[in-house]
Amino acid sequence: MPRHITEPPVRLDRSATVPLTAQLSGELREAMSSGALRAGERLPSSRALATQLGVSRTVVTDAYQQLYAEGWLDGRHGSGTFVAEHEPLPGRGDGLPAAAERRAGTQAEAETGRDRPSREQLRRDGVVNLLPGAPWVHGHDRAALRRAWRHAAEQPPSDDPDPRGRPELRALLAEHLRRTRGVRVGPENILVTRGTGNGLDLLGAVLGPGTRAGVEDPGYGKARSILAARGAEIVPCPVDHDGIRTEDLPDDLSVVYTTPAHQYPLGGRLPLPRRERLLAWARRTGALVVEDDYDAEFRYDVAPLPALYGLDPERVVLLGTLSKTLDPDLGIGWIVAEPALLQRLVRVRTELSDRTSGPPQAATALLLERGDLDRHLRRMRLEYARRRALLVEHLGPRLTGDTAGLHVLLRLPEAAVAPVIRAAAQEGVLVEDTSRTSYGAPTVHGLVIGYGSAGRGELRRACRVLARAVDRYARA
Repeated sequence: MPRHITEPPVRLDRSATVPLTAQLSGELREAMSSGALRAGERLPSSRALATQLGVSRTVVTDAYQQLYAEGWLDGRHGSGTFVAEHEPLPGRGDGLPAAAERRAGTQAEAETGRDRPSREQLRRDGVVNLLPGAPWVHGHDRAALRRAWRHAAEQPPSDDPDPRGRPELRALLAEHLRRTRGVRVGPENILVTRGTGNGLDLLGAVLGPGTRAGVEDPGYGKARSILAARGAEIVPCPVDHDGIRTEDLPDDLSVVYTTPAHQYPLGGRLPLPRRERLLAWARRTGALVVEDDYDAEFRYDVAPLPALYGLDPERVVLLGTLSKTLDPDLGIGWIVAEPALLQRLVRVRTELSDRTSGPPQAATALLLERGDLDRHLRRMRLEYARRRALLVEHLGPRLTGDTAGLHVLLRLPEAAVAPVIRAAAQEGVLVEDTSRTSYGAPTVHGLVIGYGSAGRGELRRACRVLARAVDRYARA
């Protein structure tokens, strides 16, 4: 690691309308993305750079803080400020036209349904990505992660891995669910998956083709796709501000998929009387309730309700994941079910040669055993609460679902949705409407804003951009 200080190639224009802090952060970001500043290089102290540029120290400090939040910089206590690990973009010219073109291309891809650039690519281009579904991955205790992965690397390989998952991980998950979700189960009730999608796919394979599967509408589009791919007949089930409407559930469903802790995308929390009515319906009809507990750990107003599973383990299957709380790349989730159903899942999993990799299981087990995961969740609950407060401050009157999770719904008139998305894209903010959450034509209109993966500095700028666009196109 080089110890000398690299002087960054920065030019500031005091006559420009762009604030000096924004100019400085933009110049540094461009230098890092183009390779002019390389990973590991040490930058001047805020005091030294302020003197060099002839600006106040606050200008440099604020620019550094934004770049820390975006993941461009690393700080080492007592050692200085360093460029974080990243890959320079190939073929970059002066940067600004290329970034603008990519932003325009990103919006076109969003409208045509093509694959989007990666989140890291968007960050390098200066795009604030508010698409839902990802947590903040730059706030980890890196020492804890290194320790966990070293532990995983030291484990001997298995020539006969348990399709249910490693016994020690299942035992630790059982204890974790008891403490955090009020679920009293043993390792015999848990199957370790690669995430919610994998768990739902296995359930779809067990249920078989022709199953009438109720899904929330609007709801999680991938759940519909996974069940349909297994041959299920999808039945849209309406929701309101509290969650799934139990009085509208048809009696001929075999299974219903629901997100009771934080309905996606409206954000409601299914109240206890409606939970009881849902379970009474399931007992009467013989249907299975699939509970997706995807971000229940993050609640900002009151304590989370215990998982629905705890009210009726015979009628409910609980799906959980660490993708929304720890790391999407980890690939660890779980199914909690009664032993008889779990055995059917194990048989299908074995037939499909489906399994969860051993090293991530070993790493997760150590994070649970040492309490590192609990500490991470406590830190991130505070961090996400601050980001949620930014959204409420700038967009509050139109927001729903802001008391929990990592996304909110910004309600808009139907005619305002597309203009707001375009205006935001022109200023480097990527957002998504509700069309992907609806089974047919959207019945709820607005933007599903994910605030997990954007830094606070990025989010603050995005909130201002969206507030201006909303004020222009969606005046009440």
